Amino acid sequence: MEKTKHCKKFTFYDGPPFATGMPHYGHILAGTIKDVVCRYQSQTGHHVERRFGWDCHGLPVEYEIDKKLKIGSKKDVIKMGIDKYNNECRSIVMTYSKDWRYIVAKFGRWIDFDNDYKTMDLKFMESVWAVFKMMWDKGLVYRGSRVMPYSNACNTVLSNFEVHLNYKEALDPAIFITFPLVSDNNVKFVAWTTTPWTLPSNLMICVNPDFDYVKIKDIERNDVYILAECRLEALYKDKSMYQVLDKFKGKTLEGIEYVPLFEYFLNRKQDGCFKVCCGDFVTSDTGTGVVHCAPGFGEDDFKVCLKYKVIRPDNPPVPLDDNGNFTSQIPDYEGKYILDANKDIRKKLKENNRLILDTQTRHNYPFCWRSDTPLIYKAVNCWFIKVEQIKQDLIANNKKAYWVPKFA
Repeated sequence: MEKTKHCKKFTFYDGPPFATGMPHYGHILAGTIKDVVCRYQSQTGHHVERRFGWDCHGLPVEYEIDKKLKIGSKKDVIKMGIDKYNNECRSIVMTYSKDWRYIVAKFGRWIDFDNDYKTMDLKFMESVWAVFKMMWDKGLVYRGSRVMPYSNACNTVLSNFEVHLNYKEALDPAIFITFPLVSDNNVKFVAWTTTPWTLPSNLMICVNPDFDYVKIKDIERNDVYILAECRLEALYKDKSMYQVLDKFKGKTLEGIEYVPLFEYFLNRKQDGCFKVCCGDFVTSDTGTGVVHCAPGFGEDDFKVCLKYKVIRPDNPPVPLDDNGNFTSQIPDYEGKYILDANKDIRKKLKENNRLILDTQTRHNYPFCWRSDTPLIYKAVNCWFIKVEQIKQDLIANNKKAYWVPKFA
């Protein structure tokens, strides 16, 4: 470092680790690659600062404190006091720093631990805010809603990368429910869902415009149903159980009004809700070809409801608190955790003659990799960066970069 102090600087942007966990093979592998890059630059006439960094912010730290202090929600943090909560977090951020120093030195990485930096250093935080202000001044920051993976246990959204870290086989309800036509209550659309807790937030039902749909008479139930012809097998074992009355394309069903399952959002009827819409995301491999849409809890639901202008980007119904409990918008289940409410909702549907088949399905489902609890998809109102606006600049800069390997 002394020999190269008058040389041109080479700045290496490192993604620093958390000291709340021990280093593992992944850290050692990445650290070796980083070391090779810095050694090469140093030996070709550059001054390379090798300050070791520590990531002190975010969920890994907060989650450990929440477990230690039995904190269940943001309300608990406010009650405790943000200053005290922050101090608790600060107390554990360097838990394994000595172990890191020993192990990193053991595999021979040239790095300076004495002149390290922490993301909780005031200067570091102010540099992040300075960058954010630059983006704000350029009009690149906006507030909006988007359906994203959400952990009720950690009270936060997750990245798509994190979602794929912990898929598990789960046993969930799989129920068939009916949506009677307003014009003829004896004729009913049949939909299928594995998330009964989303049904109180239903605003539309969706069909595939290109599929063939059939109106059938259920021999045993003496009811008339509408569902996709290709999905009759989901409800019936053989053809003797039903009689086909009519056949038509999905697009002919668009705009038909149905009787809502619940009355919590009846005020949205004036916006055009509780009608059949069309969407090509309706598939032929599961369900009935009729998809119930709760725009606050599904990306496709959100998009199709926006397309039909029955919601605005900032107002899909999301009647849940940060922990996944129903709010006062759903008074019958207020304060109840969504998965615990599944049973009650199914019971209510059965009492109202809207549930025709109550089964279970075993499928792969994403769980939070930190809390090991089921994730949900939820419309969250937060801050975003307008990446589309700077897309061409990003591509142009990527072309200037020297990529190893080149195809990256």
